[in-house]
Amino acid sequence: MNRYTLSFLLLLMLVISHYAWGGDAPAVSGGRTLAELNSSPIQDNSFLVEEAYNQEDGVIQHISCFQKLTTGDWAFTQTEEWPVHSLKHQLSLTLVGTHAADFSGSGWGDTYINYRYQLVGNGDTRLAIAPRLSLLVPTGNPVYGHGMGGAGLQTNLPVSFAINKRIVTHWNAGATWVPRAQDQLHQRASSLGANLGQSFVWLITPRVNTLLETVWSSNPQVVAAGKTAPQTSFYLSPGIRWSHNFGNGLQIVPGMGMPVGVGPSAGQVGMIFYLSFEHGFRPAHSR
Repeated sequence: MNRYTLSFLLLLMLVISHYAWGGDAPAVSGGRTLAELNSSPIQDNSFLVEEAYNQEDGVIQHISCFQKLTTGDWAFTQTEEWPVHSLKHQLSLTLVGTHAADFSGSGWGDTYINYRYQLVGNGDTRLAIAPRLSLLVPTGNPVYGHGMGGAGLQTNLPVSFAINKRIVTHWNAGATWVPRAQDQLHQRASSLGANLGQSFVWLITPRVNTLLETVWSSNPQVVAAGKTAPQTSFYLSPGIRWSHNFGNGLQIVPGMGMPVGVGPSAGQVGMIFYLSFEHGFRPAHSR
C-alpha cells in the first residue's frame, strides 16, 4: 500500500469517526429527518456512473473519490453539489488531483463547472433523466499529464430506471470536446471523446447496496500539431456502499470498488474509495 492510499484511508477513518462520535456536524436546516433517511434508498452517484437524481431543495452533497490503478495512475476528485431553488436545477463543482504514471509529479487536474437539469422524474419515481452540461476549465498542466491544456465542454445523459424495489439501473452516454487541446510539447489539436456507462445497484437493504458498474471511454490525446491518437479504456467494477444516518439529518455514505480492466484495459486492476456527506443547509424554497 503506497503513501497516497494510506493517507486517504486515514483521512476517511478520521472524518467518519469525527461525525459518528459527536463532532460538529454541518448545519441541517432544510434537511431530511432520520426516519426519512432510514426508509429511503441511498441515491448517491455510483462510483463511476452518474445517477439521474438532482439534489433535493435545501440539501447539499460533498463527494470525495480516490481511484488508483496498478499502472500507477491515480486521481482524487472532490465534487460539491448544490440545488438551485428547486430539484429541477443543480450546480456543482468538481476539483481534481491527479498523477499520471507516464509523467513525473502529481498536481491539480482540470476543473469542471457543472449544470444539471432534472428533465424527468426524481428519486421517488421509477424513471429519472437528468442531462448535464459542464464547462472544462484548463487548470491542469498538460506538460505533466494533468489536464487537456485547453477549455472545453462536456455533456452527459444520465438515465436511472428501477427494475423493482431491489434492483436499480443507471445508464450514461456523453461526450467531451476540447477544441484546442495540447500535449506536453504544447502542440495543439481538437479532441472529441465519448463515454458510455451502466451500473446495476442491488439494494440488500435501503442502507446497504452492492454495485456492478461498466464504463467505456474514448479520450483522444494530442500527438502532433493538428493530430490526435485514440486512447480508450474499458472497466468492470464491483463495489459496495453503505449509509450512516444521524438525527440531525446528516447522511454519510462510504464505499469501495474494484475496477478490473477488460479489452483495451486488460491486465489493469484498481481500487476506489468513496465518501459522501449529504446534509441540509437552509430552509428549502419548496417547503
